[in-house]
Amino acid sequence: MPQPVVTVPEDLPTVVAEVSAPPFDPAADLLTELDRQVEVVQTLGVGQVLGLTPDDVRRRVEPLRAAVGRLLADGGPPVDADAVAREDHVPLVLVLDGGTAGVVETVPAMRRGVRRGVTVLPHDELAGYTPLPDVEPPAGPYLLLDVDTGGDLRGVTPEDALVRVRRRGRTPLTVAEGVALVVARPDVLRPNRCFSLPGARAGDQRVPAVWISERRPKLGWCWDRNPHTWLGTAHAATRLGA
Repeated sequence: MPQPVVTVPEDLPTVVAEVSAPPFDPAADLLTELDRQVEVVQTLGVGQVLGLTPDDVRRRVEPLRAAVGRLLADGGPPVDADAVAREDHVPLVLVLDGGTAGVVETVPAMRRGVRRGVTVLPHDELAGYTPLPDVEPPAGPYLLLDVDTGGDLRGVTPEDALVRVRRRGRTPLTVAEGVALVVARPDVLRPNRCFSLPGARAGDQRVPAVWISERRPKLGWCWDRNPHTWLGTAHAATRLGA
């Protein structure tokens, strides 16, 4: 039977936020894109539901801007050319909090047009989805670099996809990172181009995933040995802390 959608307060900042966050500009450099994502998380109420004021967010992100500046000075971060060619590439994603405590409240900021995101995973279940031993999200805000939404892994079971991701020297995304990705880049969640998030597991065969249901983003889970033609596996080159 379908799992019920988790009910959230109607006055959450991520629920009442206007859908007016600035869109992604593919011509923008990484620092400009980071600034845009800061505006996105402020506009859509993500900072507020995580207990961060606008000044808090800007102060905590400033060391990341400096880190990106150093990367650019050294020639830029790694880029998966195959992903770029597939339009699965996202150069940078700002993650304000890599834990699960604020995920339910952040989910409504995943937007598809005017439709807010929903989840079937309540707080207590989400708390069980801890990072895999080889996945270590930094404390505090951090960046995902060279993200790939995994379109080439559609039709591959999450279990097998994780093996392929690791063989490429890549790192799988966690639940919080997948939500942050869709908040920052709602355009990458497309019909038949959704993705699982195997970087965090609950000790069983469930794999968290984000897909489109009733024309809105939905955070749920699938079985690790079930392939889906519409579900890839999201991964990144690295995580960059302050």
